Amino acid sequence: MHWRGFALYVRPFDPTAELLRTLSKSTCANVANSMEPIRTLFERDSSRRRAVLPEGLRAAYDGDLRFPSAPNGRPYVIANFVTTLDGVVSFNLPGQLQGKEISGSNQGDRFIMGLLRASSDAVMVGASTFRAGGLKALWTPESICRSSEDLYRQYRKNVLRKPGYPLVVIVSGAGDLNLASATFHKPELAVLIITTERGTRSLKKNGVERLTHVRVKQFSEATQRIAPALILKFLSEEFGVRLLLHEGGPTFFGEFLAANFADELFLTLAPQIAGRISAHPRPNLVSGIEFSPATAPWWNLLSEKQAGSHLYLRFQRRK
Repeated sequence: MHWRGFALYVRPFDPTAELLRTLSKSTCANVANSMEPIRTLFERDSSRRRAVLPEGLRAAYDGDLRFPSAPNGRPYVIANFVTTLDGVVSFNLPGQLQGKEISGSNQGDRFIMGLLRASSDAVMVGASTFRAGGLKALWTPESICRSSEDLYRQYRKNVLRKPGYPLVVIVSGAGDLNLASATFHKPELAVLIITTERGTRSLKKNGVERLTHVRVKQFSEATQRIAPALILKFLSEEFGVRLLLHEGGPTFFGEFLAANFADELFLTLAPQIAGRISAHPRPNLVSGIEFSPATAPWWNLLSEKQAGSHLYLRFQRRK
């Protein structure tokens, strides 16, 4: 309508958008109350492009989060780890194998892990990491950060237009997985096991065919280790995966590094020192591979964030 020569635009009332804004603010307050505030210390890309993250997640993360398009023929691969100051990723003690002992169950670390899962088309782990997670692990965004469940769900549904949960990919050459794990008994959670011919026989013997939402992909040409290139090609072509989150472990991540298939690394630096002795080795960020000064991959720092004494670093591999 017009009034005294001025054009006045009246925005139509959108009840859905208003509800989302209200939920976002309310949930954001819950998230803020559950962890120390995350502050951005450095951001390489400070351009004022349209934000991807909705308001609540953007406030909790103290910034936006966007990723480049996937390369031709494979997903864009991001990895997420937490290490001590001396580079240890697991204490390697019975019942204390996970990252939570390294981070001290830091809420900022868990929030970012959930945010990366919510952003991804698939979350991938090796068999050792899957077993270390325990029988109750689900590998979903909210399972790691319950206070942000509503924000993650809104983000996937209304912004990314992705299914409710990312595909869970478990890579196991031997197929030695406990099929009683909760991941295999959540019908709305799509699960893919990538394995070998020997692994398929083991899984079938243990009843994997009774799990209707679990798919097994066998690479017959592989004997024990499955080439990263085969995994990425299959995920891209069969499941349309464009953004893949790699959650380890160190040997599995090392294979992707050596094949030049790790594009970004999100690294939480926890303020403790674990130490090592030769009689009881503790894994560090990368195992099973070593580089020379001529071949060691270099990385660019994209962002640095901080909460309390924890640092949250984001790196991108140099081209």
